[in-house]
Amino acid sequence: MKRILFIGCFVVAGLAAGAQGMEEMWDSTASKKEHPNIQWFKDAKFGLFIHWGLYSKLAGTWKGKNYYGSGEWIMNQARIPVRKYDKVAATFDPVNFNADEWAQLAKDAGVKYMVITAKHHEGFSMFDSKVTNFDIVDATPYKKDPMKALSEATRMRGIQFGFYYSQFQDWHEPNGGRNTWDFDESKKDYQQYYRDKAIPQLKELLTNYGPLGIVWFDTPGGMTKEQTQRFINELRKLQPKSLFSSRVGQGLGDYKDFGDSEVPPVPIAGAWESIYTHNDSWGYIAHDMNFKSSDEIIELLANVASKGGNLMLNVGPDGLGTIPYYSVKYLKATGAWLQKNGESIYASTAGFIPAQPWGVTTAKPGRLFLHILNRPGNDTVLVPGFTNTASKVYALDGKMNLPFTQKSTDLYVNMTTVKNIHSPNAVLVVEYKGTAPAYNASAPVTVSAAFDNNPVGAIFAKTSGNAKVQSLTYSHYYGDWKHTTCVTDMLSPGDAAAFTVRITDPGDYKLILEYACPQESANQEGSLEIDGKTFLYRTLRTSAYDRKAPLLFIKHPVAIFTVVKPGIYRIVVKPYKQGKELFKLKSIIAEPIK
Repeated sequence: MKRILFIGCFVVAGLAAGAQGMEEMWDSTASKKEHPNIQWFKDAKFGLFIHWGLYSKLAGTWKGKNYYGSGEWIMNQARIPVRKYDKVAATFDPVNFNADEWAQLAKDAGVKYMVITAKHHEGFSMFDSKVTNFDIVDATPYKKDPMKALSEATRMRGIQFGFYYSQFQDWHEPNGGRNTWDFDESKKDYQQYYRDKAIPQLKELLTNYGPLGIVWFDTPGGMTKEQTQRFINELRKLQPKSLFSSRVGQGLGDYKDFGDSEVPPVPIAGAWESIYTHNDSWGYIAHDMNFKSSDEIIELLANVASKGGNLMLNVGPDGLGTIPYYSVKYLKATGAWLQKNGESIYASTAGFIPAQPWGVTTAKPGRLFLHILNRPGNDTVLVPGFTNTASKVYALDGKMNLPFTQKSTDLYVNMTTVKNIHSPNAVLVVEYKGTAPAYNASAPVTVSAAFDNNPVGAIFAKTSGNAKVQSLTYSHYYGDWKHTTCVTDMLSPGDAAAFTVRITDPGDYKLILEYACPQESANQEGSLEIDGKTFLYRTLRTSAYDRKAPLLFIKHPVAIFTVVKPGIYRIVVKPYKQGKELFKLKSIIAEPIK
């Protein structure tokens, strides 16, 4: 998938402005006016992405060399000439493809929509196109249209169906975007490419495959905003109910897609989607075995839903049309969890309680869902800032009632009786009276001795001076995009990051700074202030920030702080003297010493 257009960073001025900063990012990338058919998408919460093409046949290897990262980019990475890539199609015969099996897997996994690559950047069409012979019917021995069968099988199971289409990049065409090893970039006529291939093919997809829930565009380019609007208007006539992803470009999509493997750190209003792949590559790579377990998928799904968005998880079938064994296994296990706990995910909104050491929240009218991702050691779940009156608390799976107490705006739930629940995400339901309160972006971050560690993320910083909060994008290897929120630009004692925390238990806490620090910033003095005490430390070298290189973080213990009385504390991190940037601060971790 295309990453280049999404590399970069955005700035938010501390937590109070954090959500607003994210909203500004939304404003610049998708339409404010909601599509009249957007509600099904908002309610769906879980989608299945499928990357499948000729690259699946190559499986991450070309001429004996193994490639890592994004298998669907192998033509680009290996600079495979078009004439040689054409020969791959002559051997592509996905005889194991079974539309009903794929659609049933989606159903069993609990996903509500499916999006599959009709044409990726390689230019090969996975459908019967009359626009080109470089498609699965004309160029391969398979001679069938799998998209027709899959669209029908998916809809039969009540799942919205959609196509991915790379509208600008096409490495097979002289006028398509980004093939610079076969074609002279300066001589490309992008408008001719749109006229001759992209638009006619999109019309085929919007005409021949029934009602589409989504057209998932990727890598916009070669068009102005006015041209993009005309492009959209022309396609809208064919299927006005279909949603267009934000990667159609120029801020004209119907919902926001964040960068690959990116989840915003705070709730975001509007319709949006976070996209992850099940292992490391989007397209199939035979030697990529880093699959997320079902526990990891469920926790990721809960985290995305708690911010108000959808998770679309990708799988990459192989060249024979077989979905990898672990993708099938872990997707089905995720579906089994959703069978019992889906009420806390589907049609939910972001929870109004910020993330806690025990997990995250989602909400529906009159109900708050507590996703217990980290069970407290004392079996007591503290829900701070709960201003409504709770009437009932119970485990969603099994409906067992749980004892609870309320003290001012604190709700305490006792989990002792639900020790028999073995789940990566035990969901508790709090029924309450009244209207849901607004999300409190300035609430203190909870620190409790009931957990082995308590991370306080950079998004919760109130900055001063030149310090600011940024989302940094970087990569460990090709296509492996990471997104981390950090406090940056602290060069002098006036450039500070202040964190307000609520420490609930007396005792000793080790305070650990998690940061990245290049060589030129190492060996500088920094300070951490809390409760009138100042702790000094010297920064340690890790790595420099480069969007195309790893950003490595160290967890550096700098202090032990003794809490005599539970309460609200302010932690301030800043340089001790004027110098170079101190570091890029990812979090403060409060670790109780037991």
